[in-house]
Amino acid sequence: MSCAEVVSWLKRQASPKIRDGMARYGLPSDHALGIAVGTLKAEARRLGPDHALATALWKTGIYEARLMASFVGEPAKLTVAQMNAWCRDFDNWGVCDTVCFALFDRTPLAWGRLTPWSRAKGEFQKRGAFALLASLALHDKTSPDATFAPYLEHIETAASDDRNFVKKGVVWALRGVGLRSAALQKQALGLAHRLKASDVPSERWVGREVARELSKKVVKR
Repeated sequence: MSCAEVVSWLKRQASPKIRDGMARYGLPSDHALGIAVGTLKAEARRLGPDHALATALWKTGIYEARLMASFVGEPAKLTVAQMNAWCRDFDNWGVCDTVCFALFDRTPLAWGRLTPWSRAKGEFQKRGAFALLASLALHDKTSPDATFAPYLEHIETAASDDRNFVKKGVVWALRGVGLRSAALQKQALGLAHRLKASDVPSERWVGREVARELSKKVVKR
């Protein structure tokens, strides 16, 4: 299907009720149609991988079209330039997290994006670094602990950022890294307890959230 055909299909699925309910989850609806994610995933499976289509869908700026782009995009065809361009376009957590979780973490190029994005000024650009790290922690089954450990420093630095979607991304990343192995859990818990004792409110919040969650988990691997 062409981009125009997919957009036409998206518009036929639009639900004002779903669109109007997006605000409850902190999602903007001005460029949204209102379509359940499950519906998008099912259609993406039917369409199959198509990176040219993904690129064209992204350019429409439609919320659901950008989610669809992450589902039909091909990791092997991503470039650093395209990843950076899409990251610059992130303007909500839904698109940011879906792209990182469903597409960007499938390419080896992802590791090189963590440091620069963690230093970004934009709220959702910076969140992208930690959404991507959390996604790698879950989906990368081969990288050793030594690959993840250095990024705890980025997490510690970003924990002082009190913007809602940054600090929530930091929690997601620290928790995800801590769940990879017993050794990383020990390091992540150590960092969480240091943050918990901080004088900086956002650091204390991150520390409390992660310490509470990781303390309940027994990671044996």
